[in-house]
Parts: sequence; structure tokens; C-alpha cells
Amino acid sequence: MTTSGAPVLTNRALNRALLERQLLLRRSGLPVLDAVEHLVGLQAQSPGDPYYGLAARLDGFDPEELSALLASRAAVRIPVMRSTIHLVSARDCHGLRALCRPVIERSFRGNHGKRLAGTDPADVAGLAARLVAERPYTFHHLGQALAEEWPEHAPQDLAMAARALLPLVQVPPRGLWGRSGPAAHTTAGHWLGTEPGPAPGPGAVLLRYLAAFGPASVKDMQKWCGLTGLRTVADGLRPGLRTFRDEHGTELLDLPDAPLPDPATDAPVRFLPEFDNISLSHADRARIVDPAHLRRIQRVNRAAPAVLLDGFLRAVWRLEREPGTTTLVVEPFEKILRADRAPLEEEAARVLAMAAPGDEHDVRVMPAGD
Repeated sequence: MTTSGAPVLTNRALNRALLERQLLLRRSGLPVLDAVEHLVGLQAQSPGDPYYGLAARLDGFDPEELSALLASRAAVRIPVMRSTIHLVSARDCHGLRALCRPVIERSFRGNHGKRLAGTDPADVAGLAARLVAERPYTFHHLGQALAEEWPEHAPQDLAMAARALLPLVQVPPRGLWGRSGPAAHTTAGHWLGTEPGPAPGPGAVLLRYLAAFGPASVKDMQKWCGLTGLRTVADGLRPGLRTFRDEHGTELLDLPDAPLPDPATDAPVRFLPEFDNISLSHADRARIVDPAHLRRIQRVNRAAPAVLLDGFLRAVWRLEREPGTTTLVVEPFEKILRADRAPLEEEAARVLAMAAPGDEHDVRVMPAGD
């Protein structure tokens, strides 16, 4: 596909477009559930991540609002994109899970499925569905219960078969703000009282992706959701889309009316959680983080909470708690500009006020570099 005549978007232009669509150029007044749907869910591998992610994006965000949505079943925690736990609205739950089922099943077959030779996973899923309809199960206890029927197989492998083939949601108190509980599961249909319909066409979901993450290449789309073979889907959407190219000549697709802010637009300081989709949803992540800094953010099966400075991830942060005192520690990759010092401390104070409302607060900025 030739892109020689398409307008070029610089890396900074892509950065500002991403921040605008991610509600990170200014805090939004959207209701919490509307923001969750606009973002097509928030990765929730760590239970607190959606709270910090929304606090960075929404004006006056109260974490109890999100907890209330989970408790009332208007939002749920379920594996969808990239086979990872996301917090999504109940309205999106069935459709996104059905769309991402091939991703989740592929991950299962490449790992636990290899050790279930001679067992029909559908039989495992059928028994698991009956069990979790009676009460929520942790994967540990579900695997043990399934192993009573298939004692020749490891409980963990059996539980992962249920995870792959059933739309299992994590039920509260898991994921509630300031509370905790085991990762216990039941089916989405049982929890929500609704049955899944047909999977949405991938084209409709990719349009939502572009609204929240675009402009983007086909490889970006595939990185975000984990699905493959999206070139044909993207080609079907092409007549209704704009086409750009990045500084390397890669074709980028976009909605015709999606915002493209001036690359010179100021970007505020924001503290993001360890798993934030803004840093996980593009094949080329240079629009949000210098490749030289990726190793400071990426860790084995983990990610570091990161700080947006001038729109890019230029520092990591953590909370250190002692009796009566919580300190927010910032580790910048480069020297922090004098102009960013006051906004950094102001934003850190907002994070501390939410994370540790009854404590004394302190902010400590470490020397820049490795």
C-alpha cells in the first residue's frame, strides 16, 4: 500500500493526538462509566490501576464512584484485549470478550493447553460453568474441584482451560478501592444476568480504538487487542478513514473527524499506573516513550508506574509507606526542567491525597539518570 502522497505526522504530533484522545491534555468532565467506554476499558491487572488511570484523566474523580460501578455490576473486570484483565463496562463486557476469545484461546493453547492432551476442554469448561454458577471460585479452588474429575491433570491447567473458554469475571470485593479480596470468578452471564450475543465485528471495535488511540497502523491495532489478520478489516474501513504516514513512512489510519492538536500544545504532568494502555497499545511506542527509556518502564511480567512530562513518559514513581506517612518517590530519566517542578509537586499532591488521605505526605525527587 503506497503512502507517498499521505501527509506526514511527526512523532510529537502523534503524541499530542494520543494525549488528546486519552483525556490527558486536560482533565475531562465525562462521567466515569462514559470515560471507561471511551477508552475501551482500562487494563486492570493490578486492582488499583484503573483508579490511578482515571484520576489522571477525569476532573474531580472520586475512586468510590468506580467502586460503586463495580459493586452494582455496571462495570466488571474480565480478560479481554491481549488476554489481560481489563475493567470494562457491563455494556461492553460480552462483546469485547467474544471478540478477544481467539486471543485468549491462543494464549491457552500455547501454554496450559499442551498439557491437557486427551481431555476435551469443552467438557472442562462445562463443569467449570456449573461450579461457578453455584458460587464464585478462585482459580486455585476451581482447579482443585476440576481435578476431582480429571485427576491425571494439574489443577492449574484445568483452571486455565476454564479461563480460556468461559467469559469469567472477577467479582468484588476484588478491585474495590481501599478494599481487597481473592480473585474469585463467575461467568459474565451469571454475574450480569444477561446472555452474550454475537461477537461484534472487529471493524466497529477498531473504529473505537482509533477514537482513543489513533492515528494508528494495522500493527498498532494488532498490538492493542492481540488479534491477527486485521489488514483485511482495516482495508474494509479505509474508504471512511483518513490516511497519514509517520516519519518512517508507515501508513497510519484515522477517523475523519478525530482531533489532531497542534504539536506545540502544552501537555500537563500526569502520574499513570503501572499498566496503562497508553503505553501498551502501539507496536511503535515512540509516540509516548523514548525507546531508550523502555527498559526503565518494562519489567518481567510487570511495568513501572510512569510520569508524563511534556507528554512523554520520562520518569517512574512509587509510594513508600511508613506509619502515618506516605512518600511519593519520583525517579526521572533526565533532569526535570525548572518549569515542570511546581506542576510535578502539585500533581503528586493530588495522587497522595487519593492514595493516603489520612497520612502526612512527602514528595521526593531522586537524581536523574540510571
